[in-house]
Amino acid sequence: MKLSVLVPVYNEEKTLDAIFGKVFEIERSPLIDELEVVAVDDCSKDGSLSILRKYADTGKIKLFRHEKNQGKGAAVRTAVANSTGDYVIFQDADLEYDPQDILKMLDFAVKNGADVLYGSRFLEKKTSPLGKFHYFVNAGLTTFSNLFTGLSLTDMETCYKMFRGKIIKEINIEEDRFGLEPEITAKVAKICTEKDLVLKEIPISYSPRRSEEGKKIGVKDGLRAVYIILKYGLF
Repeated sequence: MKLSVLVPVYNEEKTLDAIFGKVFEIERSPLIDELEVVAVDDCSKDGSLSILRKYADTGKIKLFRHEKNQGKGAAVRTAVANSTGDYVIFQDADLEYDPQDILKMLDFAVKNGADVLYGSRFLEKKTSPLGKFHYFVNAGLTTFSNLFTGLSLTDMETCYKMFRGKIIKEINIEEDRFGLEPEITAKVAKICTEKDLVLKEIPISYSPRRSEEGKKIGVKDGLRAVYIILKYGLF
């Protein structure tokens, strides 16, 4: 089993070494025959690129760079195009998501024949470490998305989305920023319906950071998500 972990990076010099250390740890699992880490630097202004080059020079990661900042969606698009894994999963470059959950997800996907698997922050806990507002915004967006996709997800906005490699490559990611989450969800729902594929969801852990700690998604992105849900849900 070859697993591709896709890491979009923008100004994450404080957490890169820690997150890569955690990602490389999962390579020891008997579930994984080969681990491919594809990192895309989205024109970082801090020391992120030099850290990434350190890992690329030793062959630990495949590194790509955008000469102009384009957004998370654009970085994921580049990473997907350069991935070769049997399964592919997205990994943020901060420490909000624990890579040990990737093993949990991969094991579940293989045993249950899941073609697409979402790691939900809210499947077991109807709360958020960031408070009620954060939970209800995410729950509202997910419910709104479900109305158009026909899915019954609890966390559409989760970073941890795992796909069979051939499936994610069929999805044309058009959104450059955080709109990729509802876009991908809408498009993968259609593919799963058309091809009778299996999409499931399991609980994962979540340790969020706050805006003062570098969290980038904001209110404007939430409003944009509503538009994206309508855009890809209606057409």
